[in-house]
Amino acid sequence: MAKRRKYGEPYDGEYLDRVAFPLGGIGAGMVCIEGTGALSHLSVRNRPEVFNEPCTFAALCVKGNGNTARVIEGPVPMWKVFGPQGTGNGAGGKTYGLPRFGSAKFEARFPFGRVTVSDKTMPVEAEITAWSPFIPGNADDSSLPAAGLEYRLANRSGGAVSAVFSWNTRNFMAAGTKNDSVRAAEGGFVLAEGGSEEKPWEEGYFAAATDASDARVNCAWFRGGWFDPLTVAWRETAEGACYSRGPVSEGEPSPGASIYVPVELAPGEERTIRIMLAWYVPKTNLRYGEEADGGCCGAEGCCSRDAGGETHVPWYAGRFGSAEEVLGYWKSNYGRLKEETEKFSECFYDTDLPAEAVEAVAANLTILKSPTVLRQTDGRIWAWEGCCDGTGCCAGSCTHVWNYAQAMPHLFPGLERTLRATEFNESQDDSGHQAFRSGLPIREIKHGFHAAADGQLGGIMKVYREWRISGDTEWMRSLWPKVRKSLEYCVETWDPGRKGVLEEPHHNTYDIEFWGPDGMCGGFYLGALKAAALMGGAIGEDVGEFEKLYGRGRKYLEKELYNGEYFFQDVKWEGLRAGNPVNDSGLRTSYSPEALELLEKEGPKYQYGKGCLSDGVLGAWMAEVCGVGEILSASRVRSHLKAVARHNYRKDLSGHANPQRPSYAVGSEGGLLVCTWPRGDKLTLPFPYSDEVWTGIEYHVASHLMMMGRATEGLKIVRAARDRYDGRHRNPFNEYECGHWYARAMSSYGLLQGLSGARYDAVEKVLYLAPAMKGDFRAFICTASGYGTVGVRNGEPFFEAKEGEVEVRKIEYRAR
Repeated sequence: MAKRRKYGEPYDGEYLDRVAFPLGGIGAGMVCIEGTGALSHLSVRNRPEVFNEPCTFAALCVKGNGNTARVIEGPVPMWKVFGPQGTGNGAGGKTYGLPRFGSAKFEARFPFGRVTVSDKTMPVEAEITAWSPFIPGNADDSSLPAAGLEYRLANRSGGAVSAVFSWNTRNFMAAGTKNDSVRAAEGGFVLAEGGSEEKPWEEGYFAAATDASDARVNCAWFRGGWFDPLTVAWRETAEGACYSRGPVSEGEPSPGASIYVPVELAPGEERTIRIMLAWYVPKTNLRYGEEADGGCCGAEGCCSRDAGGETHVPWYAGRFGSAEEVLGYWKSNYGRLKEETEKFSECFYDTDLPAEAVEAVAANLTILKSPTVLRQTDGRIWAWEGCCDGTGCCAGSCTHVWNYAQAMPHLFPGLERTLRATEFNESQDDSGHQAFRSGLPIREIKHGFHAAADGQLGGIMKVYREWRISGDTEWMRSLWPKVRKSLEYCVETWDPGRKGVLEEPHHNTYDIEFWGPDGMCGGFYLGALKAAALMGGAIGEDVGEFEKLYGRGRKYLEKELYNGEYFFQDVKWEGLRAGNPVNDSGLRTSYSPEALELLEKEGPKYQYGKGCLSDGVLGAWMAEVCGVGEILSASRVRSHLKAVARHNYRKDLSGHANPQRPSYAVGSEGGLLVCTWPRGDKLTLPFPYSDEVWTGIEYHVASHLMMMGRATEGLKIVRAARDRYDGRHRNPFNEYECGHWYARAMSSYGLLQGLSGARYDAVEKVLYLAPAMKGDFRAFICTASGYGTVGVRNGEPFFEAKEGEVEVRKIEYRAR
């Protein structure tokens, strides 16, 4: 059996097989570098293309003794050769059959991925550093449709080496319109597709260039049938070709292009060649949301696209006019952007927090570089929940999923505030009802479905969070009337009796409605009431009714919804304003004759009743990470979390029955179940997803346990999650739920606060520090005005700013 990989250390051997590390800008699309050095998951057309592996390769030809040429990648993982689409027919057009280096390893230091390859037959060792800008607080430079590949070539032999480096690719932008071409760019080329009148969104461009002064560019690959282009391209690579050839001017377009750089290395000498990638796809056919007036939105799948309507335009298309402009900015600012990105990365990893937690946080920051996130020309964020293989999954910056995501509010607080602006403006109507899925382009849409209780109430806590992170009271004041209206809607809709609990059926993140009061959504209600009272009180508003409701609700949850071990749900469907569940069913909820019999015996379908829900005190966690503070008895919250760790964690799932979606965790893998019924009263049809394992839940439970002094149990859960995503069977940089790069997994950022206990309040200028561990430590912290290192040194708290200025008037330190 292979040696087990340690958390935070490089991936090699079988742990390398599934590694694919995203590169690209926030909302700009991505390309992944695999653990072997190959490029894949090319998703630059404003949508995910998870299995898009272009015919692209870098190579080195060492001259002499017949020449030795190798693709600068490690061996092809064997899962690729049979199973993926096209492999049964031989995987024609792939580069798998070209000679490669004999071994590889991959190291992640987000946002940098480093691949090292070596081969006994080669005198040169190669290292690829792949990256794209990620600079906290600098959203625009972090949103560039660009990536850098740095190939460091080192002569490990005792003799001089004469070689040719090449970077080669087919025109993967070609869309079959016969309007494609390869054109020259300074130091490289642009793969172009002009689109068509019928499909203008297929217009797109991908540029590759180097700043090597001795580079040559071939814009005209051999044209022919069968495998001619790749056959000739490799033949020339193996011969050490190094020449310039301009774009074709007649006949069929060039099928590809190459960049050549001659390399002369003395013994022990090294040289680094930079390949800068940039893309530009300015049009889309993306439009989501039924029009506010009830008309057709014109989007595919909604009436007819012929109805028209504006579609999404990516942010970068409003900033730049062409791929050449993007490439020019990228090349001229490359050094500065790399220096600023390295500064962040070095600070982030300058920590002695447990490696499994740091790995979990960093791995899920890649979600911000994935096609899950889009950004409009006005700078606003709009996002899917995750990515299907070829399209986004679950539209609209879904509030009840993005509740969990804690990375962007700290790293890019300005972008996070755009989500609040959408929720409380375009997505909220005059009654206070919020459409929990916003329109794309962002605009007012029809309010034709339930509001999401956890999403809408969570949004109020997040307004409070953004206020405390930014210190901008005027921003909070400007949203206050909409916040108040939102909360009043929630009270009237779900708590008409003013008991301080949600009794009426309330839609939530499990895509169903809970009937009767429950601990999970009840916690969100308490958190929103307290947050609103704090915000309103700060600006002189009358919030007495919210304070009263909070007091009543807290007493109710702690007395009526707590069984001495954990919080639960009191299922109710009679005597409510909602009426019969059969006539008031929600998303995908219907009642067959068999279900009607269950209704009489157990109540509405899809509840959790007396179950131990891992999300059962999620509202209390949200209140903590948002800075709202305690909303329920700390001892009862701790007891609930201990129960979750005891009942819901499984070291081995072999004996667990999951008839729902099993691929998140299965067989001998470990994980935290969404819900269990330790007292033996599981409903016949509990809520969907109850038998599953979601990393987004695992991480928030883990960080909450840490906050409550149970770090050992929290880290055990984190390790279970990262063991599933160790590179052998799943990509360590793609934690999926309802789609790839699922937003909920960014709850992992809460592990930083869970372990360090650090939270900066920009209104008070106070740094709160309540670490989960004893003794000295160092950890990363990011604020709206800068980032740095926080911790305890020689028993004393400290903060060191590494970028920007952070005014800390006081450190309020509470040692364990």
